[in-house]
Amino acid sequence: MNTIRVVRGVGTAPTEMASYDAALAAANVHNYNLVAVSSVVPADATVEAVDVAPDLGPAGNRLTVVQARETTSTPGETAVAGLGWATGSGPGLFYEASGTDEASVRAAVLDGLEAGRNLREWSFDDEEVALTTGTHEGDGYTTAVTVAAYGQSESIF
Repeated sequence: MNTIRVVRGVGTAPTEMASYDAALAAANVHNYNLVAVSSVVPADATVEAVDVAPDLGPAGNRLTVVQARETTSTPGETAVAGLGWATGSGPGLFYEASGTDEASVRAAVLDGLEAGRNLREWSFDDEEVALTTGTHEGDGYTTAVTVAAYGQSESIF
């Protein structure tokens, strides 16, 4: 069976891109070239939330993902990255949202999943939401990510 792992990370660094890289490192997907796809779960896949990604292959490989990402530089502000999924006996859906308010991000994820389900005549038996939050303290930037990593990485060549 093919597994899609949902992982989360928060990182703080002096630049926006470095904080994103630190958040990916916290989720253990920082050594891959991430290729974002739209949000369909293949029928033969399972979705599993884990603390961090296991080894998914050599550094520099291509890794297919759906990701939510939010960055802030405002002290005291919270970065929220939300990813939800709806699955059943066939294909499923991911929906991502981000912002600075946890309730609003959760609502956007749930609204998106509902809209996506309404567009399809698929069977959906299960629905889950994963939110990652990080409050910015001090200087620099804080980024929160929630990433769905599809299987193993593949050579980029």
